[in-house]
Amino acid sequence: MKKLAPIFILLAGALWGSMGIFVRRYNSHDMSSMEIVALRAVVTVVMMFVFLMIYNRKLLKIRLKDIWCFIGTGLLSIIFFNFCYFKAITMTSLSVAAVLLYTAPAIVMVLSAVLFKEKLTGIKVLSLVATFVGCVFVTGVIGSGESLSLPGILTGLGAGFGYALYSIFSRYALERGYHSFTISFYTFLVATIAVLPFTDCTGLYEVCCTSVGMFGFTILFGLVSTILPYIFYNFGLVHVENGKASIIASIEPVVATLFGVVLFKEKLTSNTVIGVILVLGAITICNLKIKKQQ
Repeated sequence: MKKLAPIFILLAGALWGSMGIFVRRYNSHDMSSMEIVALRAVVTVVMMFVFLMIYNRKLLKIRLKDIWCFIGTGLLSIIFFNFCYFKAITMTSLSVAAVLLYTAPAIVMVLSAVLFKEKLTGIKVLSLVATFVGCVFVTGVIGSGESLSLPGILTGLGAGFGYALYSIFSRYALERGYHSFTISFYTFLVATIAVLPFTDCTGLYEVCCTSVGMFGFTILFGLVSTILPYIFYNFGLVHVENGKASIIASIEPVVATLFGVVLFKEKLTSNTVIGVILVLGAITICNLKIKKQQ
């Protein structure tokens, strides 16, 4: 299992990269971004609860003194990161917001060095720089002439910070002996409780439950974009340092770009190719270092 840890994290990033496929379908039904976040949380909680009741009910038990770990992953990470990310998109652009979001690996690396005493090595820094520059190229910011505002930049950095907090609070939960399934369930339970009061539940029901096709699509959405990747990522975190895990998971924008090219006929530019190569190179360097240590 230890040797497979980087592959689990890579799979998690790849599955997160598929989210655009689902989001575009829901957008065609006039669902807002935060409604999609709410739907994602609710579907995940229901499916995880049913699974854990069948698989192992003991995994539903947590200690009250550890609830702060799940408030961290669910509220401070999932909800805060999504709110800042969607807000940044309205204040800047999709490409700029995506680049600011991918400051997360750097934030994870710094926080992990302080909180968990992870070493900040030259290999990590090199991989980090290559990952960030790669994301800049992939998202198409270079040469786009985007205008930036300070509030937009700060909001985008807030998204990156919230994104990074998932790795931090998940590490605390893992160190307290919680299973990956438990972390995923309570993360999205907290997120559901936080977001439902601001959600049009009737509208969600009308979109997702009035036809067999959309109901099945919604189940697939919860499984592919949330349940499996978060479980894989938490499994990987057991054996991989936070900073390296965050870099490996940066395969997400690469996969999202490839899906856009293949499924939605989006243009593949030379900058995009350079960015893909840089991100894959950074992930390879990290992975080779992990194997050497093992």
